[in-house]
Amino acid sequence: MTEREYNDCVKLYADNVYRFILKNIKNENDAKDIVQSTYEKVWVNRNQVDNLKCKSYLFTVAYNTMIDSIRKNKRVILKDDFAENDFGSNNQQQNTKRVIEEALNKLNSRDKSLVLLKDYEGYNYAEIGEITGLNESQVKVYLHRARLQLREYLVSVNNVI
Repeated sequence: MTEREYNDCVKLYADNVYRFILKNIKNENDAKDIVQSTYEKVWVNRNQVDNLKCKSYLFTVAYNTMIDSIRKNKRVILKDDFAENDFGSNNQQQNTKRVIEEALNKLNSRDKSLVLLKDYEGYNYAEIGEITGLNESQVKVYLHRARLQLREYLVSVNNVI
């Protein structure tokens, strides 16, 4: 990967990587640090990166950096940003977002990442497997189980949207 290809990769995928990390860890400063570390690692290893696979490589590094950060800190800050803005005409939309966020936060970090990669970022099973280090069958099984957990939580009497 050349310097120009690296810069193009940053321009194309920086927002997606940041959103993915932020959705998982719920802390803007930590998300920014993880994204910065990700791009630093990609820069250091740019000679080994195939430009055609830069997106997949980038998300793989970001995912692994995020997991390392979570393990290192042994904490995940779960902040419900939507509760502070729960007023006015957007009340129903805010309640929906709050319930979905709560449902996602009930999942373990692996399952939450799988749901976000598939349903939020739009990756296919093979790409998710490459990013997370799981095989395609494992991705399908874990994703199915995570969606069942989400459905069970979302259709409970207290959380019906």
